[in-house]
Amino acid sequence: MTLKQIFGKLHLWLGLASGLVVLIVAGTGILLVFEDELDEWANKDFYVVDVPQNAQRVSLDSMYHVAKAYDSSIKVTRMYLESKAPEQSVIFYAKKKKTHTWHIAVNPYTGKIIRAREFDKRFFGVVLNLHRHLCMDETGKVITHASCLIFVLMVITGLILWWPKRWHILKQRTRIAWSSKWKRLNWDLHAVGGFYVHLVLLCISLTGMVFAYPWFSNFVYQLADGKPAPKKEAPSNTIKAPIKAGFYESLYEQANAKLPYKGRVTILLPEKDSLAITVNKMNREAAVDNVIDVLYFEKGTGRLLKESLFKNSSTGNKIRRMNLPIHTGKLFGWPTQILVLIAAMVAFSLPITGFSIWMGRKKKKAKGTRNPLRTVPTKEESAVV
Repeated sequence: MTLKQIFGKLHLWLGLASGLVVLIVAGTGILLVFEDELDEWANKDFYVVDVPQNAQRVSLDSMYHVAKAYDSSIKVTRMYLESKAPEQSVIFYAKKKKTHTWHIAVNPYTGKIIRAREFDKRFFGVVLNLHRHLCMDETGKVITHASCLIFVLMVITGLILWWPKRWHILKQRTRIAWSSKWKRLNWDLHAVGGFYVHLVLLCISLTGMVFAYPWFSNFVYQLADGKPAPKKEAPSNTIKAPIKAGFYESLYEQANAKLPYKGRVTILLPEKDSLAITVNKMNREAAVDNVIDVLYFEKGTGRLLKESLFKNSSTGNKIRRMNLPIHTGKLFGWPTQILVLIAAMVAFSLPITGFSIWMGRKKKKAKGTRNPLRTVPTKEESAVV
């Protein structure tokens, strides 16, 4: 048995084992590429408010208490505000019994709640749950994580199987014969289509592995920094002081003064009173997505204790920060989103075309004409081997 035949068997059986999961993950991934844009379009009233003339924004502290009073059983843990975007509502992220999360939108000019919605039960919440966990909690997480690793191997073995034996047939391996019969067209869609997006699919699957496996995330840090991922925790409060009126508004103002660019400010309330309050700001003016600077403020006094700016981060931290926008395609905005969308659509088709190829060869084997594990087409199928 040749090495290519071994890779062929590996590609076949891994594909059969993970095909259904890939179909679900890729299908939901297609929807999630433009999740933010579609969600804001479908729920414009949740995110956008009318800006009255000469209106003054209600203090963040007042809005926080309104959101906190919405339901006594939920706990507000984060606040999201878009600086230099007066038409945006203020979103409060809340948890209930550590299993249910809520988003509460507040009008910054009236101080009243626009609407509250359970985050995981919204349309894209269900889609995201399918994408990450197959809606099966921890069991689904294990399956999707393993399938992500398998998909990396599928992309690599698929490229090996696609690789032409002779360079003069490269042209035929890089074009789809649209006018050919179904068997040849199906093989082209699987092999040639997969080849054109294999680098994008490899990036998506490798960044997925960073989310899936802590050991792989640490491996990225080891390669970039020569040491494991640092522990990320807010510094301790040096002085304990009660929170006074206007405290959260002052944090928002300090963050914007320190980081004057346009961006989303996130205030994270610590679970422990002994820890400082973390304030993140995502730079909307940066060349790439997800560039975030972090400030830590003393709870009660509002004194700046520490700053962690993106430009001063280690190479490992910068790569890790880029992991999400690479995975979702948001790295350079809509051009890379479209590229990832196309790749996700091809990935969705691969289990279908691959299964069709296998079934066709299985039928031929039953007639004693062909080995079903053969991974390259015959002369009749492709005229390239």
